[in-house]
Amino acid sequence: MGGLGHMGVKLAHAFGAHTVLFTSSPGKIEDGKRLGADEVVLSKDENAMKKHRGSMDFILNTVAAPHNLDAFTDLLRIDGTLCLVGAPATPHPSPTIWNLLMKRRSIAGSAIGGIPETQEMLDFCAQHKIVSDVEIIPIQKINEAYARMLKSDVRYRFVIDMASLE
Repeated sequence: MGGLGHMGVKLAHAFGAHTVLFTSSPGKIEDGKRLGADEVVLSKDENAMKKHRGSMDFILNTVAAPHNLDAFTDLLRIDGTLCLVGAPATPHPSPTIWNLLMKRRSIAGSAIGGIPETQEMLDFCAQHKIVSDVEIIPIQKINEAYARMLKSDVRYRFVIDMASLE
């Protein structure tokens, strides 16, 4: 759960969906609940993942690093969809085709919408008081912030204080 994922949790909760956050980081369990997740599952815990096998209609995958998609397609119900919105620099390992065919599961992708969709989402966020969790930094700490970002040590976006440019 990073910059995109934390907004996914907030939005899913605001839409009224039963929201399950999958994370590989035990340190994000409490944040996930605070942001609106009904459940938080450690994706490296095989028993916790098995508990959700075949139970999901839709999974929004915001991870921007290559990873095994089978672990998540296995969680989908018949006709369920795994929608990828994170864009890794290298491809994901190929999913097991039988896991898709036998249950009519789909893997889809989505990028940013156009202006009307963006405005609709901004209006929804304003109505529900949904904002990104940010850490404001002075421009002088940009290199430190970049190093922290590479270590996944940001909750959940850095914003540069433009007044620090003086």
